[in-house]
Amino acid sequence: MFQQEEKVKLLEERIRRDGEVLDGDVLKINSFLNHQVDPELMMEIGKEFARLFADSGVTKVLTCEASGIAPGVMVAYQLKVPMVFARKKKPSTLNDAVYWADVFSYTKKVNNKICVEEKFLDKNDKILIIDDFIAHGEAVKGMVNIAKQAGCEIVGVGGVVAKIFQGGSDWIKDAGLRFEALAEIDSFKDGQVHFVGEE
Repeated sequence: MFQQEEKVKLLEERIRRDGEVLDGDVLKINSFLNHQVDPELMMEIGKEFARLFADSGVTKVLTCEASGIAPGVMVAYQLKVPMVFARKKKPSTLNDAVYWADVFSYTKKVNNKICVEEKFLDKNDKILIIDDFIAHGEAVKGMVNIAKQAGCEIVGVGGVVAKIFQGGSDWIKDAGLRFEALAEIDSFKDGQVHFVGEE
């Protein structure tokens, strides 16, 4: 079992080794997180978020399809609670009432709507929001909106990777929410990933 510091270092090392910095401050990490998934790494990520929020009384994990599902389900597994994921389009089989929120995608430059069936969230839930990547924080904003519509208590937000220089992390904290990120990126200076706390 990894210790806390080892988990962070393990994730940072994978980002350095397999990540690719693209134009526009975009980090491509689809070889282990958001296209191909490393299940062992995801399990360690789940354990770490479960440790961080162990005393928060979480009743459900809320994430967004598709890339949030892998870390989200691992966190939920470790906390022994259900995971709910917001859909990016309402399927034809979904006839029940839903909560809707608008989410702007900076990478695709389009507005998306996300939705969760009302029966899966209620005022008795204590929600932990998990996102794979937090940059501008638009997906988190949408999930916060949905959780508030349902009257849920939001115990915190966990980001596997956060680009803190793009404002999403600040928005979460300014909203009065607890925020935990396992890998915090300070900059992409000279095309290299620089993590918070590095000299």
